[in-house]
Parts: sequence; C-alpha cells; structure tokens
Amino acid sequence: MVTLVTGGTGFVGANIVKDLASNGHQVLSLDINGPDKLLNDFLGQAANNITFIQGDIVDAGMLSGLNEKHQIEKIVHAAVYTVNREALEIERSRDVVAINLEGTANVLELARNQRVNRFIYVSSGAAYGTALSGDQMMNEETPPEPENLYGITKFASEMITRRYGQLHDLSTATVRLSTPYGPMERVTGHRAVMSVFHDWTGRVARGEGIIAEDMDQGRDYIYITDIAEGLRCVLDASELPHDLYNLTTGIWLTFQQILDGVSELSPSTKVTRATSTRPKVGGENYSRGPLSGHRLFSDFGWTPRFDLKSGLIDYIQWRSDSGYLD
Repeated sequence: MVTLVTGGTGFVGANIVKDLASNGHQVLSLDINGPDKLLNDFLGQAANNITFIQGDIVDAGMLSGLNEKHQIEKIVHAAVYTVNREALEIERSRDVVAINLEGTANVLELARNQRVNRFIYVSSGAAYGTALSGDQMMNEETPPEPENLYGITKFASEMITRRYGQLHDLSTATVRLSTPYGPMERVTGHRAVMSVFHDWTGRVARGEGIIAEDMDQGRDYIYITDIAEGLRCVLDASELPHDLYNLTTGIWLTFQQILDGVSELSPSTKVTRATSTRPKVGGENYSRGPLSGHRLFSDFGWTPRFDLKSGLIDYIQWRSDSGYLD
C-alpha cells in the first residue's frame, strides 16, 4: 500500500515514516526539507521503502502534481508549523495560519481526488488549551479551549478534516498527541523550541552539566516510538469506532521527575539549581494536565510500550549511536 506522510523529514514525521516503512507500507515522504545524513542513518533499511518528495503543502499546484504521478491509498498529515512561544507566534502569525490551515485544506483536496482509504490528521493536546495542574485529565469529550495560534489552527484543522470526511465520504480521524520526546527532535525551519528531554539528554551526551529550573512544571510526555506505533494502529484499523483519539501515556511528569530519571542513568552529570525562576511572559506557561488514552485502548487495545526510564535509555543510546550532540 502507498501511504503519503506530510512533514516526513520532521521530528514526528520521520518516526512515522520509519515505522510505516518497516511495517508493510510503501511511503511517500513529503516535506519542504529533503533528507540529510542524520535522517538517512536513522531510517536505516526502512529507507528502501521510502520515496522522498521535496515540496510545500501550501503549494496546491505541487500537490496536484502528486495526484497525477502517484496512486495514494492512505495519508498521514503531520506537516505543521509548531509555535509554543508568544514572541515567535507574533513574528510568524501568517506562516502558522498558511501552513496549518491552508496546507491542511490542500492535503485534504489531494485525499478527495485520490479517494484515499484513510486520512489521519496529526493534531496536538494544544487543542485543549492549558490546564495548570496534573490532576486535570482531558479526554476526547473535554471542550477544546485553544489559547494560541498553534492550538487554534490545530483545532480548526480537526474540524475541517471531519467535515471533508463527511462531505466526500472519506474515512478520516484526528489523533491528538501529548508532548513527544525522542530521536530526531531537532531545530528545523518549522520547529524552533526544543523539549527539556532534548536539552538534558544533549547535555549528558556532551558531558555538560544541567541547569535545573521551573521544576514543578510538567506535562504528559510520550516517547516518539509509541506515537508512531499508535498512529499506525489507527491508520491501519479496519474500522474506526471514533474519529478522534488522544495518543498519550496519561501520566503527568514534572521536570523534577524527568531530572531524577536522567540523573539515575547519568549520575556523574552535574546539576545546578537556578538561583531564580525565569519570569514568564505572555503565552509561555508550559504545564498542561494529562490527556486520557482510554478511548484508544478501549477501541483497539493499544497501550504505550515505553515508560520514562525505558524512553530515556533508548533516547540516550540513540544520541550516542548517532553522534547527535546538539
């Protein structure tokens, strides 16, 4: 089967592409950026089942060309402009809207023209907005209250995806991700702010100390391999009982718990406590209560394989093996 993955050389997309190509899919990986050595090394033998296409989803003409050249059976739409800082949101407002909304509409048109068997929109817990504590679990029935352009455009794209499915008899679903971490997270043109996992495992890999601050903040993090496997579960399901799923561990982790995990695996890493807390500016509160993954388990029996410790071990090992020290 031929499956198109948009955003296929990015953090989440690269992991989706590798998983699908390793599990029976012939993958078209579409991204504005082409593959580089780090990505090719990461993909390994899976690259034999991948065709890379460099292009911009905002370019409707380019997507029309795909329609003429390829017979696509399934689409995973993961291309996105990720902004989680207000200063960047202000600077790139138009780009966020163009890529996240116009780009989604263009990819849905491709799906309509191709009569695909399944269309998965990769969304985010940002569609729910921000819950300030770890005891506010959000399930798929929780009313969305997105607070920034990223969350707003993600939620709007969910609604557009659902309506396209209804109007054009397409099997569509949205999968909302909790916060990912793991291999291939790096700065790109559409992803500028990295996770605490990226920062601290990078410091471990470089032999540097960790500066600890805001240790009471937290989220429900999920290892990127689990995200790729969970998305494949929805993509390849024979039937979809629902058209919206959270993909999550459902476990809220504070920065302190993550630091404890890193320190256990690298006890020689020096930790320095920040003498003062960095002042927050508008839109920069990081904490969000956990998502509930019950629906995905109930419908398909899917659960994540990685807990915090196994995820950190695998991530640090990948950094060592790949030589990725940034």
